[in-house]
Amino acid sequence: MTGEQGPGATSDESASEAEPVEGVRPPGAEGNDPHVSEGLPERELFGDRRELAEKFAERLLTDGVQRGLIGPREGERLWERHLYNSAVLAELLPEGATVVDVGSGAGLPGVPLGIARPDLEITLLEPMARRVTWLEEIADELGLPLTVVRGRAEETSTRSRLYDFDYVVARAVSSLDRLAEWCLPLLRPGGWLLAQKGASAVEELERDRASIERRGGERAVVRECGASVLRIPANVVAIRRAETPEPGAAGRKVNGSRARRADNRRKRKER
Repeated sequence: MTGEQGPGATSDESASEAEPVEGVRPPGAEGNDPHVSEGLPERELFGDRRELAEKFAERLLTDGVQRGLIGPREGERLWERHLYNSAVLAELLPEGATVVDVGSGAGLPGVPLGIARPDLEITLLEPMARRVTWLEEIADELGLPLTVVRGRAEETSTRSRLYDFDYVVARAVSSLDRLAEWCLPLLRPGGWLLAQKGASAVEELERDRASIERRGGERAVVRECGASVLRIPANVVAIRRAETPEPGAAGRKVNGSRARRADNRRKRKER
């Protein structure tokens, strides 16, 4: 979650001479980054929806900073470290998948994923009211069919509403053992938790593997995403929820999921 606000105008004259907010355009779009050529990552990841990504970047760099959602010194690395880094998760998501972004915060990775992949059914889960308000504003302004829910993944009230997802994504939320405890119950049996981690992803996975398995996770592995567009690919720990539902539970959850997905499709059409 990132951003840098441009210089504030203190008079009509200064406002008319104010420069564009640094970081709104992707690196390389104006030849200002030798590592990213001609904005190619933006085109590859967002296609004809690039303008939506730029609008989101502008909101992050202005209102996002003012509202404490991102740091004030993130302008130079906003695109590669945050927007691109979020969007490359799309490599692991099949068409039409249901996804919940746990601890969405400023909307990372859920909003860039929603821009890059309009076929996905994405829910943004966030416990803080001011951030929920922000996420709802962003979804409306960008015309994205995102479902925003206030709550915590570990709460019973949340789990009674959100379950049977194909994927859970989490970015800079918590340790892997905690994420497994909180997020695996939101998945259908056989669904995947995708946790974005830093350079120590392999070490963290080996440290927490036994705890993950006790919580119903299996086949945990570290995947690299975005090698073709990022100087440093994103490390994603993928954890599968074991297929061991209680007798009769699978049918109940599938039916509930179908009702929820139908409701989400209705909301998407209304937007």
